Amino acid sequence: MITLRKSADRGKADFGWLHSQHSFSFGSYYDPEHMGFGPLRVINEDRVEPGAGFDRHGHRNMEIISYVLDGALEHKDSMGNGSVLRYGDVQRMSAGTGVMHSEYNHSKEELVHFLQIWIMPNTANTEPGYAEQHFDAASKQGRLRLIVSPDGRDGSVSIRQNAAIYAGLLNGDAPVDYALAPGRLGYLYVARGSVSLNGMALAAGDGAQIANEASINLSQAKDAEVLLFDLPH
Repeated sequence: MITLRKSADRGKADFGWLHSQHSFSFGSYYDPEHMGFGPLRVINEDRVEPGAGFDRHGHRNMEIISYVLDGALEHKDSMGNGSVLRYGDVQRMSAGTGVMHSEYNHSKEELVHFLQIWIMPNTANTEPGYAEQHFDAASKQGRLRLIVSPDGRDGSVSIRQNAAIYAGLLNGDAPVDYALAPGRLGYLYVARGSVSLNGMALAAGDGAQIANEASINLSQAKDAEVLLFDLPH
């Protein structure tokens, strides 16, 4: 079964400096029908004005993943990490027993556009951790490239959950298939462009919950950038 979540139906927040759309309940946006999917709790599509950002704040017991689409995202945290993330960079912060961090648009001229993803860990109150990795466009072209996994295989970023994230840059009619193991859930998020999921048309900002499906077929893509989540129940 595939349940479509249209971009226009997402929650919205506009603070002037931040323009955000929420696939699941977050902050002041509450929808009991969209509280998450499996351990996937948050997909926020954020656009931050030049020079602005999230002041220092805290998190606990969450795997927080940032996927930069455009611009430069500056990160600092209480573990001593500091970096500027750009397109193709994936960052994971394991909040564990508690971590403080800030996120700012590094540029004084251009927006930063990124996805903030939260996945609930399978173990609580662990030591906080941090990792980042760059995945160039060629590695995602015409295929699903593993970017996040439980064990960091194939150069992916590791998380404390039995979940995987794949990123793909798809264009044209050539199909891309993915087998979903029995008992597993899938979630497809379209960051850019458009694509057909098992015959269902999806556009930028759309998401789809996938349950009790043995295979996932992506086709008829037009300048699409997608994230595919393979999740436990």
